[in-house]
This record gives sequence, C-alpha cells and structure tokens, in this order.
Amino acid sequence: MFPLRSHITSAILAGCLLTLAMPVLAAEHGAPHWSYSGEETGPAKWGSLETDFATCKLGKDQSPIDIPAAALQKSDLPPIAFDYQPTPLRIIDNGHSIQIDYAPGSHITVGGHQYELVQFHFHKPSEEKVNGKGYDMVAHLVHKDQDGKLAVVAVLLSKGGNNPLLDTLWHNLPKQKGHEINVDNVKINAADLLPQNRAYYTFAGSLTTPPCSESVTWFVLQDPAPISADELARFARLYPMNARPVQPLNGRVIQASR
Repeated sequence: MFPLRSHITSAILAGCLLTLAMPVLAAEHGAPHWSYSGEETGPAKWGSLETDFATCKLGKDQSPIDIPAAALQKSDLPPIAFDYQPTPLRIIDNGHSIQIDYAPGSHITVGGHQYELVQFHFHKPSEEKVNGKGYDMVAHLVHKDQDGKLAVVAVLLSKGGNNPLLDTLWHNLPKQKGHEINVDNVKINAADLLPQNRAYYTFAGSLTTPPCSESVTWFVLQDPAPISADELARFARLYPMNARPVQPLNGRVIQASR
C-alpha cells in the first residue's frame, strides 16, 4: 500500500516504485540489502542502511499502523470509485514479494481525485492491524496521480473460501527471482481482489518498504476478502513472513467511512 508534486519529489517517488519493482536487481548493483528479519538488515535497521532510507527511522507518518477503534473518526467520506480493467498478466518475484505490474488505463477516483493503478503486491501476514487484530495476508494496490503522488488501497485477506484471482497468480509464479514474465494469454482484473463492501479507513502514511517515503494516502478496506488455506500455504512457501511491524501513530487522524 498507498497523494503528488515537484521534480525532486517526483524523482523520489519514481525511485520508490523502482525499489518496489526491482530490489533483487538493485542488490546485484551494490544497493543496500534489506530484509524482514535479522539484526543487521531487518526492519529495526532499515533507517541506517542507506542515507536515502533515513525516513524509515525519522519519519512521523510511517506505515503500517494498528488502526485503533477508539480513535476512529466516522465521517461522510466520498466512496472510492474503482475502475479497474482487465490486463495481460505481468508478474515478478522481486525478492521481497510477488508483484503484478498493471497496464495503464485502470484507476480509482476519490472525491474527484483520480489515481492510476500501477502495481499490486502481497504481504504475509497483513501489515495493517485493526484494533489489534491482524489478518492472514494483505494485498497492496499502489496508485499514482498525475503529479506523482501515491495512494495505496489495502485489501485484507482472511482464510476462508477460494480466491480465483490468487489461484491464477500462483499458477503463473516466476521460477526465477528478479525477472518479470509476461503471460499474454492470461488476463487478470484487480477488481476481482476487492470485497463487496468498499467502506474504508483512511490516513496519511508511507511506503512500507525502504525508502519508507511519506505523503502516501492510505485506504484500508474494512471488510477482508477470502483466501484459501492452500493459496495461503503456496505464498508462504516463498515468503513465510514479509511484513513490516506496525509503526507509531504520532497523533495521526484516522477516518472511517460510514
């Protein structure tokens, strides 16, 4: 998961998307390695691995968070209008998650502001918590507006029924890390990830991976979507744990749609 501005900021955000897409290849060219565990490269050390990662330890609006029920402000928020189109499958195991890069032409609109879907990827367990409760996994759908600002829609995934989209993705997993494959004969639609109820929580946050850049608008859908035990196990064989711990709220306002 996942707002836009100056040339400097746009360059930073472009770098963030590249970081999400190609960490393994970057590592091969001398970029700092980071991970989800370990004393040297785990989340507690991200902010010290590289100057550009300093926001990971110094930022005040870091993600993910535990969304506390007591602090929620119920508001008449505008609905998220989802306009996702089918796209040929472009999938990569980037060394930190399974990521699907999305063709142009799909977007969300919130209160008249439009963000185009760029990619989505997965974390196990869910990075977000709601009133202390975590979920089996989460999908982060990363969007960008015309100024380069980012908005992330988080779809919580809870073990239950089969999820046909996940089944399709897992059947087309790359055999090699760091190399995207195009499966032109398979089309997917990110809309198939969404729960029927589109009510959401929203707050200011950051990327949940280095460089942890802030000024990201987050929309966490309140209802989870299903994932089967087999689908969960298949992802876990690749990534048994790829979730950043929750970060301090630091007085942030969290709103919930009615």
